Amino acid sequence: MNAVELARQAYAPTNNPLKSERSIEAQVIGKITAKLRLAAVRRENDFPAFVDALSKNRQLWNLLATDVAGAKNDLSPTLRAQIFYLAEFTDLHTAKVLRGDATAEALVEINTSIMRGLNIGQGN
Repeated sequence: MNAVELARQAYAPTNNPLKSERSIEAQVIGKITAKLRLAAVRRENDFPAFVDALSKNRQLWNLLATDVAGAKNDLSPTLRAQIFYLAEFTDLHTAKVLRGDATAEALVEINTSIMRGLNIGQGN
């Protein structure tokens, strides 16, 4: 291969378009939700995996709450408050799930709704 062909390959556009922040957020939430959904089904046989999935989901929502509470967040105050409320709900509901007083279904539904919202206008 000659130098011209090597340069052409090096500077050719890639087939992997850059992802938007929204699509990355949706992808992360999707992975955590899938793990939570599967772990909930296998709860009786693999409780540690279920606890791990709940913990990862709780960490995600703590991160989202921290982000929307920051002064540099560009979302509207109403949307920021709604996300913060969902983070609080997730934390409280997760405790109920761990005590056996609730199922993880509401957590999966919330995450799924958030993913849908993130994917609106993204062509997904």
